[in-house]
Amino acid sequence: MKPAVHQPAPEFTRRSDDGRTVSLRGLRGQWVVLYFYPRASSAGCTTEARHFEAALPEFKRLNAAVIGVSTDTEAHQAHFRDTCGLTHPLIPDGDRTLCRAYGVLGGLGVLTGRAARATFLIDPQGVLVHAHRSANPQGHAAVMVQQLERRAAAARPG
Repeated sequence: MKPAVHQPAPEFTRRSDDGRTVSLRGLRGQWVVLYFYPRASSAGCTTEARHFEAALPEFKRLNAAVIGVSTDTEAHQAHFRDTCGLTHPLIPDGDRTLCRAYGVLGGLGVLTGRAARATFLIDPQGVLVHAHRSANPQGHAAVMVQQLERRAAAARPG
């Protein structure tokens, strides 16, 4: 089941590949960009992760945390982090609980057990405000920066 925009985002508490505990509730008060990718170290996923990493200063300026999720193991995620020079958390979802909660196991993911490419924007109160689904790994980070900038402009007084 896919979560609905304008409804509370599915809660989670997971351990990232580098041992950090990451929970949606613990991130209240800031925006959360949660991106799912099929497989660490594949060409598309590497491109996508590097685009998110390059945009981290923009996300930080907009008070947003970036988190990547795939069904890869913790060791595979850690290797991916090291290879790509990533600093944002990567969550291994081997049991596919998080992927199911966010509805990203559709299509080929059902057969392969891998996540479909999708990115979710969650507001500081934990509400899902935007879902971006596309096979193009190059566009997700830019779309999320645009969404955040648009929402920040709308929230400014005057």
